[in-house]
Order: sequence, then C-alpha cells, then structure tokens
Amino acid sequence: MNKHITIALTMLAGIVLGTSTAEAVDIYGRTNVQAMNFAATRPWHSHYQYSNWGTPVAMIVPPTAHMQTNYSWGVSQNLSYPIHHQFNRNMPQPMGVPYGQFRPTPHWPSHTDQFGVHYIRGPW
Repeated sequence: MNKHITIALTMLAGIVLGTSTAEAVDIYGRTNVQAMNFAATRPWHSHYQYSNWGTPVAMIVPPTAHMQTNYSWGVSQNLSYPIHHQFNRNMPQPMGVPYGQFRPTPHWPSHTDQFGVHYIRGPW
C-alpha cells in the first residue's frame, strides 16, 4: 500500500512541478520589430523589372511565411533570408513603381532576383 501511495505522490508532484503556462506570441517581439524597421527603410523590389509588366511585381505569400530562398547559377550562391515586407490593406493611396528605372530581365539570367518577382507577406 505504501508503494502505491509513494508512486501516486511522485506522479502528482511531477504533474504540479512540470506544468508550464502557454503564452501568446508578442506581435511586437524582437523579430517583428526588426522586420518592420527593415521594411520601413528599404524597398521591397530589386533593380529588375518583370518582363510582362515592365515593373517589379509583388507576389503575395501567406502571412505565416517568414523565409525565402533565392537561387543563383553558380557555386554556393543560393541565399535564404527572411521576408521582411508585409502587404497592408490600409494603404492611404495607390502606390506604383515608376516605369523606366529598372533593368529588363537578362537573356541569360543568373539569379532569381533578375526575374523581377518579389515575395511580400499577406495581411494578418
């Protein structure tokens, strides 16, 4: 009988001491603040245009997407980095990219950035 009581008390102590509280993710956490600062100070596009449109094009990805991979033709030139920019529905005015200031896609592109399509996270 003492053996069963000892086992029960040990299990109860393990449950009480082993529980942890779940916490919601802080939207103003360090990573999100860094992404907001990056997006506020840098453009969302590269120096190349999407050939069919004549300007860079934003590809909206789900808001839970955080990383992107850009491929390059060469030895170890593939890049993985975070998606900083996020699409905002409450844009005060339509903003476009002026024509003529971007390079066209080369005949033999060497990097996926040269296609002029860029990832932007969708709204929450």
